[in-house]
Amino acid sequence: MQRTYKFRLYPDRNQYKKLHHPLDACRWVYNQMVEKINREGFQTRNDLNYFLTELKESEPWLYSHHSKMLQMVSTQIDGSQKSLIELRKNGYETASLKFVRFSKYNTFVYNQSGFAIKNGFLYLSKIGRIKIIQHRQIPENHTIKQITITKSKSGKWHACLTCEIDAILPKINMTKSVGIDVGITNFVYDSDGYQTPNPLNLKKMLRPLARIQKKISRRKKGSNKRLKAIRHLQKIHERITNRRKDFQHKLSTIYAKNNDVVFIEKLEKLNMVKNHRLSQSIMDSSWGTFLQKLEYKCKMVIEVPARNTTIDCSRCGNKVPKSLAVRIHRCNVCNLVMDRDYNASINILKKGLGIFNIKLPQELREVTPVEILMRSVKQEEATGLVR
Repeated sequence: MQRTYKFRLYPDRNQYKKLHHPLDACRWVYNQMVEKINREGFQTRNDLNYFLTELKESEPWLYSHHSKMLQMVSTQIDGSQKSLIELRKNGYETASLKFVRFSKYNTFVYNQSGFAIKNGFLYLSKIGRIKIIQHRQIPENHTIKQITITKSKSGKWHACLTCEIDAILPKINMTKSVGIDVGITNFVYDSDGYQTPNPLNLKKMLRPLARIQKKISRRKKGSNKRLKAIRHLQKIHERITNRRKDFQHKLSTIYAKNNDVVFIEKLEKLNMVKNHRLSQSIMDSSWGTFLQKLEYKCKMVIEVPARNTTIDCSRCGNKVPKSLAVRIHRCNVCNLVMDRDYNASINILKKGLGIFNIKLPQELREVTPVEILMRSVKQEEATGLVR
């Protein structure tokens, strides 16, 4: 099993300059390879590695950088080419690979060798040792396979350690399962009746962002005041990202600890963002990254088709069409009245259990809105959060 751990680096002034050298080298190699691809067409990873050897012969300064680090650039471009081909096969319009500016390239990778961690320092080949703060413990039976060094927009450096961990496969109890419906008003509404309001971190910061962007537009290009305003803007965006990550990590951990199996609807996000009125809120919610966190934390995560989960009645199966503005599910056959998102989450659980030929528990089919309300109140009193 592979896990990634992210730790903060604290380089001094000299090390800070040294860390920029491999960034510049990787970016230069990346742009040279992109130029070759745009000129000659698709290149395999082996073709790119041969081209890298030719670049080293013509540019001897590349030998001052770790060889595996430069080879990972060809691996990165190979993956980008394959992703573009896959998108074209699925009918999407795609452009060719683009050159990367120095301000946009912020990552380099040491794969399998060229690194070590000892006594609170990270040792990188051809760079030296850098202070690292390991704020969490890595399991003893681990092997570090790869280290990714990243620079944030605000100038902070981090090391992402990809570790191979020997882990025993957990036993799965299907009775400890939950269905999750994601949304905009409520970030999630689950089949246990718990709802979590959407923090909409970007929406709350739109005014400060507008102010600083207006300030940038008034500054003279190339001036120190403009650069200072740009750094301020980058820090705000980083704060928004960190808040979103913190919220999703805490919520996904709750579901991982309390459930063995999580069923979640499979969403076509590219089609959903075509709605210009909701696209910003959908992107701000970032359901895809939440799903990624669930997948590596939970014992089992299964995506089920989202078709008719909102329309079908979770008690009798009758179809109750409703527009997005209608928030209450009212069935005229069995007289069930409940929140539409809660109804959808039960249908998601029902579809997920149906994959394993397991029927929905009787208590979920007979639940009433009063019971849902009492559960939410008890949960709020117990944890201080409305889930």
